[in-house]
Amino acid sequence: MIIGVLKEVKKGEHRVGLTPAGASLLKHGGHTVLVETGAGVGSGFEDIHYKNAGASICLKPIEVVHRADMVIKIKEPIPQEYKLLKMLRGKILFTYFHLSGSPKLLTKKLLEHKVTALAYETIEDESGHLPLLAPMSSVAGVAAIQYATEYLQKKYGGCGITLGKIPNTEPAQVVVVGGGVAGVSAAKTAVGMGTQVTIIEQRQQRIFELKEMFQGRAKIFDSQKHGINECLRDAHVLIGATLSSGAKAECVISKEQVLLTTPGAVIVDISIDQGGCIWGSSPTTHEKPTFVKEGRVYCCVANIPGQFPRQSTPALTAKTISYIQTLANNDFLFSLRKDRGLAKGLSTFAGFITNKAVARDLKMEKNYKDLWFLLEESLRKSIVS
Repeated sequence: MIIGVLKEVKKGEHRVGLTPAGASLLKHGGHTVLVETGAGVGSGFEDIHYKNAGASICLKPIEVVHRADMVIKIKEPIPQEYKLLKMLRGKILFTYFHLSGSPKLLTKKLLEHKVTALAYETIEDESGHLPLLAPMSSVAGVAAIQYATEYLQKKYGGCGITLGKIPNTEPAQVVVVGGGVAGVSAAKTAVGMGTQVTIIEQRQQRIFELKEMFQGRAKIFDSQKHGINECLRDAHVLIGATLSSGAKAECVISKEQVLLTTPGAVIVDISIDQGGCIWGSSPTTHEKPTFVKEGRVYCCVANIPGQFPRQSTPALTAKTISYIQTLANNDFLFSLRKDRGLAKGLSTFAGFITNKAVARDLKMEKNYKDLWFLLEESLRKSIVS
């Protein structure tokens, strides 16, 4: 198979979809790897590193897409890249899509050009976890606390408190909504800095796991049994870290609850990729990461890990490479039939949406078809031909 790696063009994005080490593994597996020039620079990888790994360097993205059977990216295509989708008809585009939180036009373009859109964020492992989302969630959780520490300063509109232990003062209060990978990462970072941390979670099994994990170093609050207002009262930092695989995030913190936090509190909504889970959240950029609303400082950057590529890129490739190898070494339909967790990553195929949550959130139900029906139909056609 010919595998192409594109340079990211979204502002503030410095990751790349494949490390030179990953390219070397694919090359030794008998595959051709094409890398757009400069694709890895932001992550510390020069073109020469890819050449030494056996990859070929292409000067323009159009060359990569035209020649490749599968294209690997980090972020969903943005409008200036839509023209490339024409050349991806029937080919695999493997990246983070977050289609429920993206402009509807992107999904329409994927359907129009019959792109096989395989989304990192909805692939599941044997335990039902999201292995390709987890490493970026870990980075985002740590970074959320770093951002909160910065924006608590008065010059940004913050309340003027640190997250460290300061003698003769009360520690900062950090509330994390959601006890998944991102939430745990944020909570561990905040605990390590000396804050008082509360994690709000509703899944009973996860609550048990969190209590075992933190051993009293953080409060674990069961939102199914109690109202969460008391947790939010006078909080200095509020982290939104809920997740519904592939679907638009549910707003779980209301305006009234936001106003319970300390004036000048910092709100970091990690769930903004899927629309956000806290009232008032709206996507921001690395160039302008914050805004003040109702006296609270919001930070809602959609691609937080893009600013930490030296860790994000290797961590992601370590997880994606086995899936890339599977797709490169086997027939695509066979791969999906053999691995149902991999198949859950399919967002669009043969001109249809195959993720029901995406179709619902975008109000494009008429464009939805059951994945397994489409796969069986495609299999029959391939047998006949």
